[in-house]
Amino acid sequence: MNASKTSLGRSFSRSFMKSFTRSRLFSKRSMWIWPIAGTILLLFLGLMVRSIVETSSRENVANNLQTILDADVAALKIWLAREESLAEVLAEEPRVRKLTEELIGIEQQDPDNRDALLHSQSLDGLREEFSSELEHLGYLDVGLFNLAGKVLASSRDEPIGRADLPIQQSALEQVREGKATVTRPFESLFARKTDSGELKTGLPTMLAMAPVKDADGKPIAVLALLIKPEQDFTRILSVARAGKTGETYAFDKDGVMLSQSRFEDDLKLMGLIPDREDAQSILNVQVRDPEVNMARGNRPTKRMAERTLTRMAASAVQNESGIDVEGYSDYRGVPVVGAWTWLPEYGMGVATEMDQSEAYRSLYLLRYTFWGLFGLLIVGSIVIFIFTVIVARKEQETRRAVIKAKQLGQYALEEKLGEGGMGVVYRGQHAMLRRPTAIKLLDIEKTTDEAVARFEREVQLTSQLNHPNTIAIYDYGRTPEGVFYYAMELLDGIDLDDLVKQFGPLPEARVIHLLKQVAGSLAEAHQLGVIHRDVKPANIFLTHRGGVYDFIKLLDFGLVKAVDGREQATLTSTNAMAGTPMYLSPEGIKNPDRVDARSDLYAFGAVGYYLLTGTTVFDGESIIEICMKHTQDDPESPSERLGKPVSADLEQIIMQCLEKDPDKRPQSASELVLSLTRCEEDGQWSLLDASEWWKVNMESRAALEKTATDVPRIRSASADATLIVNLAEEDE
Repeated sequence: MNASKTSLGRSFSRSFMKSFTRSRLFSKRSMWIWPIAGTILLLFLGLMVRSIVETSSRENVANNLQTILDADVAALKIWLAREESLAEVLAEEPRVRKLTEELIGIEQQDPDNRDALLHSQSLDGLREEFSSELEHLGYLDVGLFNLAGKVLASSRDEPIGRADLPIQQSALEQVREGKATVTRPFESLFARKTDSGELKTGLPTMLAMAPVKDADGKPIAVLALLIKPEQDFTRILSVARAGKTGETYAFDKDGVMLSQSRFEDDLKLMGLIPDREDAQSILNVQVRDPEVNMARGNRPTKRMAERTLTRMAASAVQNESGIDVEGYSDYRGVPVVGAWTWLPEYGMGVATEMDQSEAYRSLYLLRYTFWGLFGLLIVGSIVIFIFTVIVARKEQETRRAVIKAKQLGQYALEEKLGEGGMGVVYRGQHAMLRRPTAIKLLDIEKTTDEAVARFEREVQLTSQLNHPNTIAIYDYGRTPEGVFYYAMELLDGIDLDDLVKQFGPLPEARVIHLLKQVAGSLAEAHQLGVIHRDVKPANIFLTHRGGVYDFIKLLDFGLVKAVDGREQATLTSTNAMAGTPMYLSPEGIKNPDRVDARSDLYAFGAVGYYLLTGTTVFDGESIIEICMKHTQDDPESPSERLGKPVSADLEQIIMQCLEKDPDKRPQSASELVLSLTRCEEDGQWSLLDASEWWKVNMESRAALEKTATDVPRIRSASADATLIVNLAEEDE
């Protein structure tokens, strides 16, 4: 049963493809072309618009990020400058300077005597000075250090005398140089109350430090204001941020986050900070890439120490500023876009980031909309395509029905005389004239625009020719069902190809008699600017007219070409050979788009050679081999081929026609007629000879059937059938 289904499927596939390739689906007027053309155009425009929109979106995102970063950094610098200024103002107070000098003197007298500092009146005086700042400005504490970092004074007793505070040495160095500065957040060694009222050590602390100078302006100590960073510092970095996922934060050279993250609840769920109410991200989160999206529940496979800094942080710690709108993973593993800068004077970087999905949400929406519409258009194109195939098959069925009915307009069809490459020939009669006629129909399954154009061209050009040795066209038409046909004279006889195959080489006199008629037909065509391009024995029909036997009719003008080449330019592809390889001229092989009347004369010589010798000029195992011989090899003379003498004048005419160089051939068919008339054997084949030959060899054949004009040409599977051979095949 499976085999049956497979066979049925293959049968359907072959039937569908047959309808597709043999119908007019490739017509410029076919409906299916326009949706596909529109689809391709929309795709091109869509991709172009997408590129423009994406570029514009990235530029907008980059500008927004840079604007937010600049605003936050500017606000941060204003706040830092303010804190430095307040520390400087307090350090320049005369009373603070005097009390500081006293404490320095006490410490220098006995560096290890902490009690001396604790019970000194100078400490009490400084605490009195500091109390107003603590009360009005909201600082955690005000301290005084010597230049080595030892605590000399504080509002609390615990720090006094300690020299192990984690103060950044770079900040102390700036103060020693007489500059005010603010340190990065660090963990405090001393307990202080949390927001819940609990005493706890290790809480984040910042110091705004300024030098206390002596009368000569030389720094002698450091005055420090203790700041709670999770208030002003973090709040300032949140002055501007993008959307629901945007955040700005600070970090140090080790990637430690120095401000609070806006995602603290999420960070607890991810395990990046402890799941406690007082847990916070500042100083507890490292800006390192987990290499997985932890926001989606994925767990990293590397320990924190093994992870690398994010792309942003790695660039910033190199003292670089930048923007990345292509996307990178942040410390949560979430794809983000960001902008960053490094503040070398404070030893920290500032970055603003936003989830990539939110940054390009409008772009993604536009992209999905476009692809959705594009998909609908493709579906519509497929539906129209299938509909066109069905319509084409219905049209073919209608045309077959017309032919089956044996009636085409005024013509009644009788028996089929033959079929082949492009058409089918029927015997028929005109309904009113009752004249026997050959009706040639364009093959229903090959009714394409190109085939119709060739069909029409054959009729139009042939109908212009009036020579008695040229096939006569009576009528041309198209039925309402789209069946193209033309009517021509019905001939009884045999073509020259079958004549030689059945009866062997012809006598010289008869060859001259037949060739003169062929040359006369060609002479008229060439004078009208028409080149036949497929002169061969199979296209030359031997018949009788009005009691005259051995009467020639030149057939099949399906490959004719106007001398100006306009028809050829549109109906024959560039670098394609038109004709039959056995009778093609060298220039017809090398430059098929530049052939002229002399190419017909080369084929004329090859026909004469065949009639005389019963063999073609060249033979070979392949088309390519035969074509190569036409272009390169010198032909053997008829006398050499036959092994017996041939009249010199006739042989000279044939060999001259077979010259490779067109300039060395006869220059016109009229010239050939005159040359053949001058041959010694001309006139030796009489009407009586012809009549006797026909009586003996043709009329006595009981099996002889009347044949239509195109029977030789439309014969299928012939060794010398007309071929259109693309020169590209030669390379293969």
